[in-house]
Amino acid sequence: MEKHFLTNVFKEGLFTLQELEQIIPQFREVSFAKNDFLLAEGKTAQHYWFIQQGYARSFAVDTEGKDISTDFYTTGDIVIDWTSFFLRTPTRENIQALTDCTCWQLDFETFQQLFHSIESFREAGRKRLVQSYFELKSHNISMIADQAKDRYQRLLKEKPQIFQNVSLKQIATYLGITDTSLSRIRKEISSE
Repeated sequence: MEKHFLTNVFKEGLFTLQELEQIIPQFREVSFAKNDFLLAEGKTAQHYWFIQQGYARSFAVDTEGKDISTDFYTTGDIVIDWTSFFLRTPTRENIQALTDCTCWQLDFETFQQLFHSIESFREAGRKRLVQSYFELKSHNISMIADQAKDRYQRLLKEKPQIFQNVSLKQIATYLGITDTSLSRIRKEISSE
């Protein structure tokens, strides 16, 4: 099989060549322009995407009408609203392209067919879901138990490319602080 971006996602060794030949052609390449919505609040997720190139974020709107970043996505990441996709319910989040994005999209019905017919696809999906849950849980606990500076440093370590491609205001909302506080933390760290 010709080297395809998705072979980085569905690694040989975990999948047979025959399985890859069944899975990869089911994905469709799609492009999103900067600021396009992959998914809008109130809609039910019909697809999920793997980002080949670009940046996206998910966010929710709080009771005061401010958007609060809930996650950031880049090359190789799965972009999905797990709850909306699996429970077939309207989402409360938005997923928006921060830059022009090239993605590989799979629809719900095709996902179901692959999930029920290829055990390794099912197992890979289960692992991604569990990993996503652990990351979400860790972020939630961090918002309660860690200082803002520690949250900033963790994000800088785990996703350094975010800082070159995402506005500081969006990063600040993800960290649960104001952009003024984020500027102060950045200044403090650079002078250490």
